[in-house]
Amino acid sequence: MKPSGAQHFDQAPRFWRNAALPFIEARAIADGRKACYARHSHQQFSLGTITAGQSTYVHEHRTFHVSTGSVVLINPGVVHACNPIADQPWSYRMLYVDTPWLTALQQQAGFSQGPGFQPYSTPLSNDPQLFARVNQLYAVLLDEQLSSLAKQQQAADFFRTLHQHLEPTRPLLPEPRHKLERAADYIRDNCTRALKMHDICQAAELSASYLNRAFKQQYGMTPHAFLVNQRVQLACLRLRQGAAIAEVAAEAGFADQAHLQRAFKQHLSATPGQYRA
Repeated sequence: MKPSGAQHFDQAPRFWRNAALPFIEARAIADGRKACYARHSHQQFSLGTITAGQSTYVHEHRTFHVSTGSVVLINPGVVHACNPIADQPWSYRMLYVDTPWLTALQQQAGFSQGPGFQPYSTPLSNDPQLFARVNQLYAVLLDEQLSSLAKQQQAADFFRTLHQHLEPTRPLLPEPRHKLERAADYIRDNCTRALKMHDICQAAELSASYLNRAFKQQYGMTPHAFLVNQRVQLACLRLRQGAAIAEVAAEAGFADQAHLQRAFKQHLSATPGQYRA
């Protein structure tokens, strides 16, 4: 007889999207023991709850121990990863929020002083009220009895008041490293091409040895890992639009469909087919 416990949990990720609410996407997994992620980033603001068990949470250069009741908050573009501890079961829910949509809400609420997104300084919270509200919003989004308008209103209400739990960040670098930013922009703009290190170095006017070291220090990943991450984000966008997987692989710059599959498993712990479904 098999021991009782988490062995019956579903290890396949569950994705939720609604064409009427294109500014938000949800993801959940009931058994995260096999959910292993490479360091990656998202263009959206990410917000999630640990609903059972415990795991490690890497946020830029810091590592946290998170468990039931924890809320993780990840600003757009921030490198992160969340992985199981040994073979301990854990489960989580995530919300991915369109940055321009959230920026508009910040400005309406008087939270943002400038025209762009105001990042949050808190990468992790154990506030039980925030934990409950995030889970409540997740339940609202998946409630088939609610209208899209009601879901949109509740999502807007939640994110308008999110700043009440959090504080804005201060820039880590008073003077941005323009050449590294130039390298990152070059990778973003040309991620579907077969880029070589020489191309990136030339665009940034930096040597390969310095670029590799400084880029990883600034962004938490190597230029190559940053490139693959950009391709995965592009692939996610095209899959959400309904494009065929083989077509997405070619458009996003992957060598073939198998290459796309491997990158997806590393970044999302899911296959392209699971994500599109």
